[in-house]
Amino acid sequence: MTLRKWHSKGSVQLVVLFVMALNLIPLIIAFSTSLRDPSNNTNPLALFQELSLASYKSAFERMHFPEALWNSIVLTGVSVIFVVLFAAMASYPMARLKTKLSKFMYLFFLSGLVVPAQMVLIPIVQMINALHIPTNQYTPIFMFITCSLPFSTFLYTGFIRSGVPEEVEEAAHIDGAGLFQRFWTVVFPLLIPVTVSVIITQGVWIWNDYFFNMIFISGADDSPLPLAMLGFLGDQQNPTQWNVLFAACFLCALPLLLAFLFLQKYFIGGMTVGAVKG
Repeated sequence: MTLRKWHSKGSVQLVVLFVMALNLIPLIIAFSTSLRDPSNNTNPLALFQELSLASYKSAFERMHFPEALWNSIVLTGVSVIFVVLFAAMASYPMARLKTKLSKFMYLFFLSGLVVPAQMVLIPIVQMINALHIPTNQYTPIFMFITCSLPFSTFLYTGFIRSGVPEEVEEAAHIDGAGLFQRFWTVVFPLLIPVTVSVIITQGVWIWNDYFFNMIFISGADDSPLPLAMLGFLGDQQNPTQWNVLFAACFLCALPLLLAFLFLQKYFIGGMTVGAVKG
């Protein structure tokens, strides 16, 4: 290795380490603060001065963590299941048919990526009220599915075009398999990498979403984890307990971290293959 290449590689590594440190330092400070007693308000830069789970215990009890966790699981799980089903079925004809209609539908779905959901929120709320749809923990599911379909169909369409050979479907067709049978028994099992990518990308957003949940969920018993954290925001009379708030943040992030650890190899493979062709 020449001296110039060695310097170039070393510079890249220094930049990567610097960026990584910028991202890790706030997390380390927050984690250190969460390991303090709720009454400990000393300098947060004094890292790991105290190791106590009192803040986690307080956060667990005050946010009713089991109930809020279950509400988040229901919201995220139901939304992601319907997104996967609808996006996979919609992407299959758009990837296989070479017609103007399929191209138009593909562009129609992609147009949803450039329209923020907040722009159409008022007419959607008016429509929900006109249809007398109750506002409970299931109402945001409609918004989650609608907002997730454009990006999900983009991933599925690209993956089917580049990662699922048509010869496999032709062999199944010769054996007498119908359209739906070919899709569910031949094509859909091959979509596992991109399906996991959709589950992670859209599941993380739905899990962490605060806006739609705040708009459509009115009952405290139906609140998912992001809404349950509202109780930790203080005011002039009752200042925010940052130790407990940071502990609540890590409790909310823990299920996602565990899910990513199990699915990361599928996630990387699905994102790489699905983005080859559009």
